[in-house]
Amino acid sequence: MEAEPQPQARGPDATRENAGTGADTDARLEELHDRWLRAAAELDNLRKRTARDIARQRLDERARVAAEWLPVVDNLELALRHADADAGAVIEGVRAVRDQAVAVLARLGFPRVEDLGARFDPARHEAVSTVEDPEAEPGTVVAVVRPGYGEGPDQLRPASVVVSAKAED
Repeated sequence: MEAEPQPQARGPDATRENAGTGADTDARLEELHDRWLRAAAELDNLRKRTARDIARQRLDERARVAAEWLPVVDNLELALRHADADAGAVIEGVRAVRDQAVAVLARLGFPRVEDLGARFDPARHEAVSTVEDPEAEPGTVVAVVRPGYGEGPDQLRPASVVVSAKAED
């Protein structure tokens, strides 16, 4: 509740009273101005500190993700050093590195999604083609062209799939 303004006094004492009120008002104004400047400075410091914290967290997260990928890069370099060896061994090594990369993505929260034989779901799949397949129920994923990674709101990309269509009689 705000106090109602008091009527101004009139007479010889009014000048002294108003002068005292003016000095009080000036002091109060100065105090409020100082508090406002301090609050503005604190807000600016908070903004700067938050920006530094976010930058540090981003750097930490980027370093964590990069560290997860280092063994994959090491194994790819090892495979390249042995590229002139037996082709079967190189293919087996590349498969192992691919499996390692898929495991890294899963640890980062993006597990591989293929869903072969699953019901087509536009939230999880991207249909790239349809085929008539008498063996499969219409609307079923019959081939995965490109696997998806992640699930639900954490989906990195949907799986590109071929979906069965009703066979025409």
